[in-house]
Amino acid sequence: MDISRAFYNLGYLDRLSYRDTPVHRIDPRVKIVTTLVFLITVVSMPEYEISGLMPFFLYPVFLLSVGEIPPGFLLKKLLLVSPFVLMVALFNPLFDKTPMLELGGFTITGGWISFFSIIIKFVLTIGTALLLVATTSFNGICEGLSALRLPRVFVVQLMLLYRYIFVLTEEAIRMVRARDCRAPGKRGRDVRVFVHLVGVLLVRTYGRAERVYASMLSRGFRGEIPAKRVHRLKARDMLFFFLWTGLFILMRRYNLALILGELLR
Repeated sequence: MDISRAFYNLGYLDRLSYRDTPVHRIDPRVKIVTTLVFLITVVSMPEYEISGLMPFFLYPVFLLSVGEIPPGFLLKKLLLVSPFVLMVALFNPLFDKTPMLELGGFTITGGWISFFSIIIKFVLTIGTALLLVATTSFNGICEGLSALRLPRVFVVQLMLLYRYIFVLTEEAIRMVRARDCRAPGKRGRDVRVFVHLVGVLLVRTYGRAERVYASMLSRGFRGEIPAKRVHRLKARDMLFFFLWTGLFILMRRYNLALILGELLR
């Protein structure tokens, strides 16, 4: 079933984060701040910049290879959300018709250049965010955010939201299986049945959430989720941060792709 496959993919992303690689062993706080600097430098690049974005692929490729993350899995995740970005980016060629350059007798407008710039930024930012989860774990990210002194209420809500996604998905899988057993084939798949299932799902997950919360209170929950690990900064963490952050700033200030091209000419 599609919903079962989606549940497996969500759990698989979390399982990837518990591998033992040099990237996984980096302190979560360092990876969070480094990724934040990466996102800021990528997003702040000029809208007509394409060649200057190419060197930024070094960071996600490094995480992908050293962290032993399957490229196909990451590609599927990017393709899943790509239609939303394409719908936004496609408006650029329609409104920005400023001629920018001639290529093989064709005039390329600023709208098409900014279109490809948006696509590249999407791949870089979303891909790196997914790699952060795949090499840190969602719980590790929440622990890192808490250690960075973010509001504890925000961190706890974020962690509970992630955990309750699995509760919601499990309930949905059970309901879909029950429907398929009672209505094999394509029966019971119209809009009316779907709306009814969504309503029942919300009621059942609400009741399940109340029971889980009561269990948490009985086990001493007082609005905080204690960290499982105590993170201490090491030399490798600081080296990772300063090397990559310095490189991001350098790539933001200078077009390394053009400089390299001039040197190789």
